[in-house]
Amino acid sequence: MILTADYHTHTKYSHGKGTVLQNALAAKEKGLKEIGITDHGFSHPAFGLRARKLKPLRMDCEGASAITGVKVLVGVESNIVCTDGKVDLTEKRYDNFDLFLAGFHKFVIYRKGSFFSFFTPNFVNSTFKKKEVSKRLIDTNTKTFINVIKKNPVDIITHLNFCCYANAEEVAKACADYGTYLELNAKKVHLTDEELYRVVKTGVNFVIDSDAHSPDRVGEISLVEKWLKRVEIPEDRIMNINGKTPDFRFSRYKGKR
Repeated sequence: MILTADYHTHTKYSHGKGTVLQNALAAKEKGLKEIGITDHGFSHPAFGLRARKLKPLRMDCEGASAITGVKVLVGVESNIVCTDGKVDLTEKRYDNFDLFLAGFHKFVIYRKGSFFSFFTPNFVNSTFKKKEVSKRLIDTNTKTFINVIKKNPVDIITHLNFCCYANAEEVAKACADYGTYLELNAKKVHLTDEELYRVVKTGVNFVIDSDAHSPDRVGEISLVEKWLKRVEIPEDRIMNINGKTPDFRFSRYKGKR
């Protein structure tokens, strides 16, 4: 299994340690064809991407692509901000981006009502490592992820079940129905082997991403490689390996507008 592309990397535009060019150079060294620069979304008060940085980000990505020969996609790891499926990448900014990721992060600015129903219980659960997650919270989280997938042309759901426990099987079914890929994140353990086994049975397609926050980790997927020795996923269901690149939903959506 050879990684073709890494669609989840961070730079100094949020709280990564390297530049766009450094990430692209690392991708070239690893033999990757494509890389996504996917810094955190606008609602993150400390680490989020800022609107005034969008033009420099685009210029940096185009410049890095020209220098390295690696296709550098301008992306964002948008934050879920509401249980009704809203994220902090709205349609008015779609033309600024090539790649649309979405995931749960703790310290973002939530929409009215979702702070107490969504953020607070997930924060308490993940911080204090409760053994039992309430059915009510699982149902809320599951519906939230499904709403995100239904209402936004999201390319990839990142690190599902990290700090925000949902019914992964049901979320995977929604991904399969709408053409969103499910990420196998190589930075953090986010699904149990049993959960991944059930997810695989839904027929969803996957991408493997490093979630690199420094250039040296771009293309680093050893955690996932160990995982795949325990839980088999057919290689034709992993869409960024062995020369393949995904057919992204976001690009198709923008092409139809």
